[in-house]
Amino acid sequence: MLTTIREKAQGAFAWVILIAICIPFALWGIQNYTDSSNESPVASVGDKDFYQRDVTNAYEQYAQNFRGMNFDEKILKQQALDKLIKDEVLLQYVQDEGLTAADSSIRDFIKDLPHFQTDGKFDDKRYKSILASQRMLPATYESKIKHNLMMAQFQRTITDSSFATAQAIESFFKIQNQQRDVEYAVIPFAKPSVQPSEQEIADYYQKHQDTYKVPEQVAVEYVELTLDGLSKDVSVAEDKLRAYYEEQKDQYTSKQEERTISHILFVVNAKTDDKAALEKATKAREALKSKDFTAVAAELSDDKMTAKKGGELGVFNPGSLDKSFDKTFVEAAKSLKQDEVSKPVRSSFGYHLIKVTQLTAAQIKPFESVKDELTKSYQKAQTENAFYEAGEKLAQLSYENPDSLQAAASNLKLDIKKSGLFAKDKGEGIAAEQKVRDAAFSEEVQQGNNSTPIEMGNDRLVVLHQLERKPAAVRELNSVKQDVIAALMNEKAVQQTLDTVNQAKQRVQAGETMQKVVAELKLTVKEAKGLTRTKSALPEALTDAIFKAAKPVAGKPSIFTVALPAGEQALVSLSNVAPGVMSDDDKKQMELAKKNLAKAFGQAEFNALLASLEGSADISVKKQSER
Repeated sequence: MLTTIREKAQGAFAWVILIAICIPFALWGIQNYTDSSNESPVASVGDKDFYQRDVTNAYEQYAQNFRGMNFDEKILKQQALDKLIKDEVLLQYVQDEGLTAADSSIRDFIKDLPHFQTDGKFDDKRYKSILASQRMLPATYESKIKHNLMMAQFQRTITDSSFATAQAIESFFKIQNQQRDVEYAVIPFAKPSVQPSEQEIADYYQKHQDTYKVPEQVAVEYVELTLDGLSKDVSVAEDKLRAYYEEQKDQYTSKQEERTISHILFVVNAKTDDKAALEKATKAREALKSKDFTAVAAELSDDKMTAKKGGELGVFNPGSLDKSFDKTFVEAAKSLKQDEVSKPVRSSFGYHLIKVTQLTAAQIKPFESVKDELTKSYQKAQTENAFYEAGEKLAQLSYENPDSLQAAASNLKLDIKKSGLFAKDKGEGIAAEQKVRDAAFSEEVQQGNNSTPIEMGNDRLVVLHQLERKPAAVRELNSVKQDVIAALMNEKAVQQTLDTVNQAKQRVQAGETMQKVVAELKLTVKEAKGLTRTKSALPEALTDAIFKAAKPVAGKPSIFTVALPAGEQALVSLSNVAPGVMSDDDKKQMELAKKNLAKAFGQAEFNALLASLEGSADISVKKQSER
């Protein structure tokens, strides 16, 4: 039960931030194919207007949570609109309150999104490429992320500040550990033997025609861009491969170059200005023509710690000093040959004379030994770049030529393929993919436009166009007659079982014993004592009903019926309810209970606040019939 509370405590607002987190390609299609300048809004929150395309986009994202489930599209669209309104109300409130999100938080959030990463690291080129393909500027996307983070931050200030008292925790365990005693009997699902008449069949068919509809079907034509398809066009020229080798040399270096360096420092401070320090360094460099470096360092260096050791700074690996030393110092140290002394090098400390006293060359695998590996890596990198560029082109061409795939196919040398007819919930071939079916039945495609590019994994993009549409139609009675008969027989069985259990219930409530009534039905009464919510061998539906039932009053048991999943009906007599007590195991879960109850209370507070804000906001919604 604690787990259930934790799950329920995840607020309805959670999906707002998920929209920002989830697949960036879902943002494709944010721009509508039609001009909205003359379109009237579906809803308004203050000065913010929402159009039908906004509701459609929100619905398509929201519906992903119900993929593979049966749901009412109209209800889900209404829920999506309700969420748009609630989120806008909240956004306007947090903006009015002056809340904001730090730029660093926004950057970190985006960098952590896997869809903008290559090999686990943020890829700025991929990030800009994906946004460009959606016709969205980085500033626009970052603004959306900022708004979502602001709202999430505000929600946490409420949900995370809530707490559960000791009394609330005690009450929770009393309810959770409550024990109930029942007697029950299961009335089996009836099996009518009388077949329905022709008239009953015809009447049932007429009343339930929606049940016997062939669902709407569509066929599409489509083009697909694949990583494998582009790889065969990537040629590997020797000069390009050698240039790539130079760029990737670090990956083929088994041991990095090491330099042992020494320096002589002439500081620039209040006593010695820049010019004077530079003169000292220049004279010292001249002196090194006849004197040993260690002797000059010991005599003249203002870095007294290293002067004692002849100016030695130790081993220097290129790149390792960038954070603690000036760039000019690092670059000079990297460019010197062994035993070579630099010209005076200016840093934030002053002027340095730098000498490489020992140089160990890097050990790099030769080109020929890694050529095969290098070729594969080069082909992969070039193919991925070509894929991203072609993806942008595909998005652009399919958008600019919405009534046909020909322009995209010709420009990118792609074949236009065709599917067979398929329904929204099932298909074959390309239509076996849920994303494809969702796109095929989206408003933009059904209006005759190309779909937005559909990301099928990281290596495949699909754009489709409607080829054929068959509206839903009712099948003839003759073709579904056996289904109608089966449905009628089931309906009769349900009613007969319900009548039997209701009659039995009335007799028990009138004073007859459960044993007598049930015995006449040739069934047996079963007894279950000490049932708890978490410890019950009874079917879940029966247990749930037992713990929702009213307590016995004045010594009289509560009599009720329960519909079971397989069609049976249970007749139940609840005779005793004993309050729960905390067990030793419960005491071990005190902290978990405290945390989860606090989160549940916090979520309830947030929901109440959101409802209050919505109630006082300036909201207008067009009626469904007017849309």
